[in-house]
Amino acid sequence: MFNSLSDNLQETFKKLRGHGKLSEKNISDALREIRLALLEADVEFSVAKDFIARVKEQAMGETVLKSIKPGQQIVKIFNDELAELLGGDAAPLDLNPPARILMVGLNGAGKTTTSAKLALHLRKEGRRPLLIACDLYRPAAVEQLVTLGKQIDVPVFRPEPGETDVLKVAKAALKWAEDQNGTAFIFDTAGRQEVDDALIEELKGLKKFLDPRETLLVADSATGQQAVSVAETFDNSIGVTGLVLTKLDGDARGGAALSMRTVTNKPIKFAGVGEKMSDFEAFVPDRMAGRILGMGDVVGLVEAAAEAMDEQEALRMAERMKKSKFDFDDFLAQMRMMNKMGGLQNILGMMPGMGDKLKGVDLDEKRMKHVEAIVLSMTPKERSRPEIIKASRRKRIAAGSGTSVTQVNGLLKQFGQMRKMMRSKGKMNQMMKQFGGGGGMGGKLPF
Repeated sequence: MFNSLSDNLQETFKKLRGHGKLSEKNISDALREIRLALLEADVEFSVAKDFIARVKEQAMGETVLKSIKPGQQIVKIFNDELAELLGGDAAPLDLNPPARILMVGLNGAGKTTTSAKLALHLRKEGRRPLLIACDLYRPAAVEQLVTLGKQIDVPVFRPEPGETDVLKVAKAALKWAEDQNGTAFIFDTAGRQEVDDALIEELKGLKKFLDPRETLLVADSATGQQAVSVAETFDNSIGVTGLVLTKLDGDARGGAALSMRTVTNKPIKFAGVGEKMSDFEAFVPDRMAGRILGMGDVVGLVEAAAEAMDEQEALRMAERMKKSKFDFDDFLAQMRMMNKMGGLQNILGMMPGMGDKLKGVDLDEKRMKHVEAIVLSMTPKERSRPEIIKASRRKRIAAGSGTSVTQVNGLLKQFGQMRKMMRSKGKMNQMMKQFGGGGGMGGKLPF
């Protein structure tokens, strides 16, 4: 997420840090580059202009220009202002009883999937969410919500077939909810291809009847400036309490997120960062600012690890690595753990200082699936003793995994190097350097 913006900003700040002293011209040049980076990332013009003005006012002061490390001072100013822009007023969901949450937005933004993701998120927090299908127009919308509800083990209210009165559905749903012992009620509403009067009037009526604690606008971050216009229209028409951004993982620019927050003056509550139900996270402005500027998100990394890891399994793995007994079964377990944490790209993006190292590195998730297929095509004996995998076995493994012998050879070679490096703490640094794109790998994983 925010990849192009992050790359451009980090490059500009790298230049600033390279100066022992900064002049007003140095700062003006850097801010011009930053302004262009924001506009290229789809940040709305007036938002970018006001943001740069605030940064410039602080950056031009004597405290910065005459400081020992002026470049770092400006980065801090920028980080603080970016966190404020992303949501200095960030607040958790209001889940005081009756905790009704109305999900609104256009078709294609991902409302139904996001409703289920939010339900799973609340269930993990120990709450008892209920999903209520109020999209009576989109074909199969109700069935989709019912299917997702089964996947995450959350009850779903489905209206009678052919029902078209959304208020009648809402009344029946509230009666149904009385027997479900739920503590949070998520209403998935209908959308349109574009905002129209009929949609707005229906949502106004539903909101008036439900009196929800939260009205969350689900917006597709990849639609750029259109998403900003949609957010403004929904907020002015029915009033929203927060934003949920979808497809942040697939939008390298991400500037719409910054613009929507400013235009509506409503906080971004959550972000969808992948296709899986678990790829959903609370939007924390200062941590997101750190990730955009390549400073990482250590708190987020620890939280993701705590959720994905079994403590006993982690200790067992650490002990095996210490004794150089790490085998392909352990390797497979680590891959699956990383997948639970959002994938390798997401993990490395939360590590401080890894932004630059990720440039040019091929972290295609399909390649990771090829690796898993190769490992699963090995026999238990081969996974525990990879040294026995000679030519004939490699051909069989390649055929069984749908890969080539070259790919199998590449994985075995890398795995062998990794085991050797585990025996030496000094050599672990070499592996990380190689992983960052050097070491003759040409910036690509060898499989």
